[in-house]
Amino acid sequence: MKGRMSTEYGSVEIDNMAIAQYAGSEAMECFGIVGMASVSVKDGLVKLLQKNNLNHGINVTVNDNKLTVDFHIIVAYGVSIQTVARNLIDSVTYKLEKYTGFKVEKINIYVEDVRVID
Repeated sequence: MKGRMSTEYGSVEIDNMAIAQYAGSEAMECFGIVGMASVSVKDGLVKLLQKNNLNHGINVTVNDNKLTVDFHIIVAYGVSIQTVARNLIDSVTYKLEKYTGFKVEKINIYVEDVRVID
C-alpha cells in the first residue's frame, strides 16, 4: 500500500520503494553501518548490496499513513551494535518523518552480518 495524503491542492502518493531508497541512503550515513544486506532464503547467504540497490535490504509498510520499516544491515566489526541501532532509529525516524510527512510507527533492525572495514 502506498502512502497517501490529501492537501488543499490535491493528493500525494508516495511509493514504498521511494521511501525505502531514501531510508537506505540515510541509513548509510550512520556510523558503523557497512551496508544493506540481501538475504537469500534459499541458500541462507547474506550479500552486501551496492549503493544503487539499497532498497532491496529494506522493507517499508504503510498502514494508515504510519510507516513500519525493516532494515537488514551489515555492521562494522568492533562497534556497539546497540549504539549503531539506536543511532539508525533516531536518525532515520527524524529524516523519514520530515521527508514524507508520515509518522514512523516502528523500525525493525536485523543485523545480518558483521564485517571488518579496511
